[in-house]
Amino acid sequence: MKFLGLILGSFLVASTHASEVSPPVGIEGSKTIPVSSHMSRTEKDVRNAAVKVKRYTEGGHGSGSLIQYKDVQLVLTAQHVADSIVGTPYVLQHQGERRRGILIYSNAQHDIAVIWVEHPWEKGHAINWNPTEEMSAVGDRITYSGYPGPHSLMTYRGRVAGYEIMPDGSTNILLHTYGYFGCSGSVIYNSDKEIVGILWGIDSGRGIPIEDMIWVSPIQHLNMEAALRGLCQTLLNEPRACR
Repeated sequence: MKFLGLILGSFLVASTHASEVSPPVGIEGSKTIPVSSHMSRTEKDVRNAAVKVKRYTEGGHGSGSLIQYKDVQLVLTAQHVADSIVGTPYVLQHQGERRRGILIYSNAQHDIAVIWVEHPWEKGHAINWNPTEEMSAVGDRITYSGYPGPHSLMTYRGRVAGYEIMPDGSTNILLHTYGYFGCSGSVIYNSDKEIVGILWGIDSGRGIPIEDMIWVSPIQHLNMEAALRGLCQTLLNEPRACR
């Protein structure tokens, strides 16, 4: 129980909101440099699907990923990035273009949120919904792209390092990679372009962030049909995703 208490203490630091970091003036419009040919096809697609998630009011940002679920385009992110009530609009920024998104699902227990993109980008930017059937194994290679702190889009590689049991009995995945405030909400993919989970926190030791130990909520915690239920009840023209 003493060890569990130490873990719970680190959660308070690890779950620091991405909204606490605001990019300085001038960074917002910075351009992303060309992608190297040494990146895999999966890494390029994951980078191409990354979005910055912001409130309409002043504040910081988080990260997310464009997902194509049948004929609906969504953004997966962390709940603490989009912690408003369902129906709240958010700004979604992708490669210099902005769209309006509506929060349709919010799960504070597992720190997962889903945002509906009102006017989708071209389908080539989104990655088809393809979650892993089972939780990823230790040693599996992963990649993600996000917006750490004041920086423009960054792409990272890493591996599944292990797991931790949460107070509610659910399992979280720990990665050996890099993360920083602002990366919260980034979607983690494996080398087969399957969704592993949602990045929600950075580990800590005695209050000091450990940037290469990252906490991830497994994608198995998200029931997509349940996430879409409210949206399907409000749309006049029922999309195929609702059938």
